[in-house]
Amino acid sequence: MVLKVLLVNGSPHKYGCTFTALEEVAKTLKENNIETEIFQLGNKPICGCIGCATCRKTGECFMKDIVNEFVEKAKTADGFIFGSPVHYAAASGSITSFLDRVFYSGGKHLQFKPASVIASARRAGTTATLDQLTKYLTISNMPVVSSQYWNMVHGNTPEEVVKDLEGMQTMRVLGRNMAWLLKCIDLGKKNNINRPDLEDRETTNFIR
Repeated sequence: MVLKVLLVNGSPHKYGCTFTALEEVAKTLKENNIETEIFQLGNKPICGCIGCATCRKTGECFMKDIVNEFVEKAKTADGFIFGSPVHYAAASGSITSFLDRVFYSGGKHLQFKPASVIASARRAGTTATLDQLTKYLTISNMPVVSSQYWNMVHGNTPEEVVKDLEGMQTMRVLGRNMAWLLKCIDLGKKNNINRPDLEDRETTNFIR
């Protein structure tokens, strides 16, 4: 069985700084016999979730756009890396709208699959962006893959990002850690170590 990781480029620039970081992770994954695909969000508008809950009935978002395309791929993927540039000390608007709808309409297909997030910035706002993106994983029963430093690169151009030696090394370590965890989980499945059973969801409203 070939293990596969989907890497999401949340930048409007197809081959920009975020792509450069993701490509370093992807290269390391391939060296560890993990199949990869970089999923480009591109520069077309992505509508945010309107809370209609149609997906709860149909199993997919009614907008029938790039979100459904990704969720279909997510069904057979084994792990995920979500990357974003820093826009005003936060993740890009595109990836925010995208992930809101992905996790609301298709989150069940991502549960218990290892994932991580990365941020790319000229200078600051990376830790706030990482915190924002990681919350999608930690509300969805997803093992979070870490590296030897926070998953960020710095640079104003792809050429500058390559010169961020610590950042690029962090990406490679992230790739190796992801590959290791995926192989551990795969070995566990082969030895009948299954994922935990989910309890019926409890929701508590603070205002009654």
